[in-house]
Amino acid sequence: MSQTAPALIDVRLLSPRERHPLIFSTFAALPPGGALELVNDHNPRPLYSQFQANWPGAFVWQDLEQGPEVWRVRISRSAPAGQCCGSCGG
Repeated sequence: MSQTAPALIDVRLLSPRERHPLIFSTFAALPPGGALELVNDHNPRPLYSQFQANWPGAFVWQDLEQGPEVWRVRISRSAPAGQCCGSCGG
């Protein structure tokens, strides 16, 4: 089974007030197992804290590139506890 490419969100050209709402709405629309790739001009650690507060245990954060000019992060949506994401056929 092939996986869908992650949604790419490059927030470097967006105003700061537009960034987090776009990231959160994109993540919320992901199916279990889906992912987004975030491209940013600074370390998104405060965003990580917000994900922990809003979606504890429901995401996987993977640093892909860590500056000094570009940060890239893959944020995947986990399957809810006790539920199959469908990729195993179960």
